[in-house]
Amino acid sequence: MKGVPRRALVIWLVELLIFLPVYGGGVRHARTPTPPPRAAAQERSLRGYLDMSYVDLFQQAPSLHFTPAQFEQQKKSLEKGEEQCVNRFKDQAKQYEKQIEALQKELKVKGAALSETERREIHCKIQNLDLLRSEASVLANHAIPTAYDNLQAKLELIQKWPAAYQQIQQELASGAYTTRRWGDVKDIGYRVIAKDQQDDIKTGQQAVQEMRRTGLLPPPVKNKAIQDYVNSVAQKVARHSDLKVPLHVEVLDSREINAFALPGGYLFVERGLLEAADNESELAGVLAHEIAHDAARHGHKLMKRATIASIFFQAAQIAAILLTGGVAGIGTYYALQYGFYGLGLVLNLQLLGVSREYELQADQLGAQYAWNAGYDPAGFIKFFDKMATQKGYVNGVSWFRTHPPFYQRMVDSEREITFLPKKPEMVVQTSAFEQMKKELQPVTKAAEQEAAEKPSLMVSKAEGCQPPPLIEYKPGQPIEDLCATPMRTAPGLKPNHK
Repeated sequence: MKGVPRRALVIWLVELLIFLPVYGGGVRHARTPTPPPRAAAQERSLRGYLDMSYVDLFQQAPSLHFTPAQFEQQKKSLEKGEEQCVNRFKDQAKQYEKQIEALQKELKVKGAALSETERREIHCKIQNLDLLRSEASVLANHAIPTAYDNLQAKLELIQKWPAAYQQIQQELASGAYTTRRWGDVKDIGYRVIAKDQQDDIKTGQQAVQEMRRTGLLPPPVKNKAIQDYVNSVAQKVARHSDLKVPLHVEVLDSREINAFALPGGYLFVERGLLEAADNESELAGVLAHEIAHDAARHGHKLMKRATIASIFFQAAQIAAILLTGGVAGIGTYYALQYGFYGLGLVLNLQLLGVSREYELQADQLGAQYAWNAGYDPAGFIKFFDKMATQKGYVNGVSWFRTHPPFYQRMVDSEREITFLPKKPEMVVQTSAFEQMKKELQPVTKAAEQEAAEKPSLMVSKAEGCQPPPLIEYKPGQPIEDLCATPMRTAPGLKPNHK
């Protein structure tokens, strides 16, 4: 194979690192810093505060007063709740498996004695039970643990943020904050985060070519206005960053909520991310985070760790099927539905042992670049919270499971934002963003229609089967409600409880 070596390519693909954003309300004003601790009555239980956003908790935590015993009790309660919920869905998956095996045995025993109608009914039941089994497996192994990770992070924030806040105030008063890593924010663009960025251009070009050849890149969005708008925002951020190479930006026609940078200034934004962002500062924060990866040459550094490249190449082969909508086993359908499509399904960044530190570095630099470009950097936290709380155990699970702990990211980001010099009238929303969203609507509709007409992971082996009842996630739904959902069954079968 000519061009970039496979083992290096697959490590570069690990740079499919999702968005990290910025706050949004209206055009017009940035979020105010976390206020000093204030007296306030505790109006709810400790568990009740875990349903609040990170942004609100940063402001509320200094005035809340719970005992160490209460924190410990709540921590154990969450651990017990997670264990019970995970075991419940694992048990459901086993029950579905037993029902499938029984039906397969019936097919074998009765054989030719079955009428075509009876045979088709059994096929439909097996197919639908396989879907339900996949759903239960994804919930048990990924989605539910992510939801509880989020709750544990908020519990930790309530407990530890007051002391962290006081430390930040001391650093501000003493001027010690100016000596932090990359604290020279007034010199952005004139400092060196990583030398020899230009050396990555050729490898980035080769990686893009190889990804296109192997089908790992979804097609570009065929709307010039959308492409031009996203490029303009990205270029604005890049001009106010430490990136020393030209930036190449492309919007891909994919439902995945993602953006990723390849070495040498190649930035890809997927359509799903544009749909998820609510304002320009959120989008700018995503792009700033990815530009930071290139400025710090994280792709190049990850490449040096390619000691398990064969594993990653196999993963990339699977991802090629998933990303291009190819026909695969129907059992993976719910993996896609719950956010495990694309490389997130098969690549575990923890295997490299370095992604967490790189993500924290990109968090810090990304906040600086968004701020330097005139955007409100506080949206990083609000966007993260939106994904973690409203969609965390549905659409963004694969990303959350392979990135640094929620608490660490939130606190480090809030600290960096607090240390950045305040600017008046930082941009949150623009009319150009709103126009882009209007342009995006017909693009999304056309993509959904095209996907429905193409072979996909939802293709039925037995046509016309009535689908099983599925768990429908509602934004803001407590994880406890999900865990209490009654076991569903395939049409024509009675519930099988122990």
